Amino acid sequence: MEIITERLRLAPLNEQYLQTAFAYGGDPKNTKYMVFLPFLSLEETREFLRACEQEWEKTQPTAYEFAVLLNGVHIGGVSLYLNEARDTGELGWILHPEHQGRGYAAEATRALMDFAVTRLSVQRFEAHCDTKNLPSRRVMEKLGMRLISRTGGRKNRGSDEERQEYLYALDARDVQRDASSC
Repeated sequence: MEIITERLRLAPLNEQYLQTAFAYGGDPKNTKYMVFLPFLSLEETREFLRACEQEWEKTQPTAYEFAVLLNGVHIGGVSLYLNEARDTGELGWILHPEHQGRGYAAEATRALMDFAVTRLSVQRFEAHCDTKNLPSRRVMEKLGMRLISRTGGRKNRGSDEERQEYLYALDARDVQRDASSC
């Protein structure tokens, strides 16, 4: 399964992307605001990628992890995690620092949202971020997501500090309206 955008190709994330996934996901500076990153080793990255492969093999995956490819080069990842009812999807994204700030995260995520609405019948999208993660907040706002709440208790892997977190959300009917206006 692949998703094609104007500039990008999204392909199932798997072990062939080990080195490049570790390059952006194991970078403490790039992942300082993330709950489950940085990867601590190549072996931990490999285990994650194997879990992604196993999820892709299911008849109805609950997690969709895509490699973001630019001209065939793996530059990041985008993900959708479905709730038990499969009507709400939590979005996530990460790019290698060399490719940030060019609209790739929003482009890849928008394509994933379109896929989720048309192929999976997702009705609502959510995304979380550390309150200090301004680039992620900008992506959420660019996607049309709205700030729903600010809560405490966030624990980012790369820090011992308890942090604050934003929750953004968007209804699928708004995704369709935005997609038709492009």
